[in-house]
Amino acid sequence: MTGKKPAPPQGEEIVRARLPQKRNSEIFGRAEMMMGANHIRVRGEDGVTRTGRIKGKIKKKVWIREGDILVVVPWSFQDDKCDIVYRYTAPQVDWLRRTGHL
Repeated sequence: MTGKKPAPPQGEEIVRARLPQKRNSEIFGRAEMMMGANHIRVRGEDGVTRTGRIKGKIKKKVWIREGDILVVVPWSFQDDKCDIVYRYTAPQVDWLRRTGHL
């Protein structure tokens, strides 16, 4: 064995997408408006509009724009706020739509 993985069929692209973990209260959200100072208005899949805070772990690594699909964690003590923990790329969003997650 050479240890190589077989190539995907022609026309298919391998996409890995992190799904929200329900046990950690994570949900899908869409960035609606940039508010400055690492805050974004986010509409969650539950229909609630929250003020999202970009966590320090992704603040310097990932650029978030209006319309991006995100994974957010609503605050347990203040329901109108949340933490943004992940941003999906365009191929990941396409894969999520094809597989029925969005």
